[in-house]
Amino acid sequence: MNTKKAIELAKNIKMLVLDVDGVLTDGGLYYDLQGQVMKRFNVQDGLGIKLAQQAGLKIAVISGLKSKAVEKRLDELGIFDYFTGYTQKIPKLLELVEKNGLTLSEVAYLGDDWVDAAPMLKVGLPMAVVNAVPEIKEIALWISSRPGGQGAVREAVSFLLKAQNKLEKLWQEWVE
Repeated sequence: MNTKKAIELAKNIKMLVLDVDGVLTDGGLYYDLQGQVMKRFNVQDGLGIKLAQQAGLKIAVISGLKSKAVEKRLDELGIFDYFTGYTQKIPKLLELVEKNGLTLSEVAYLGDDWVDAAPMLKVGLPMAVVNAVPEIKEIALWISSRPGGQGAVREAVSFLLKAQNKLEKLWQEWVE
């Protein structure tokens, strides 16, 4: 992990792209008696996403699995740039960049497993959760101290907003 380089790159990030399982969730798949998948999300991650949006940082999601639970949570969070059911993530990443008028250097990607390697190698700031597989941690220029589904997204957002000198202003709005 190269913190100094990550801070410099973070200053130019305009969009954070997230994986879901292992990043926004703990990676567990919980099945009910009807065979429906349930997922656990962290409310601190949710508030972090709202803070990012408030500060003008776009949030997008590309997930390998399709899940109604994920779609429901993303809708609740106001994330409308999301793609579920895509293990080949580069085409969707490029679509997001073009749609939002960005360059790949203005995008950060937070991942945890091999399915995230290709997009992480393309973006300006590759990020990983602390419980990511070793190959993903090796690609990452920034690694969270909290595991996926347990505040890692919030930590990543805080890192980006702090590097952009936006975090303190947001905090002041909450305490005043």
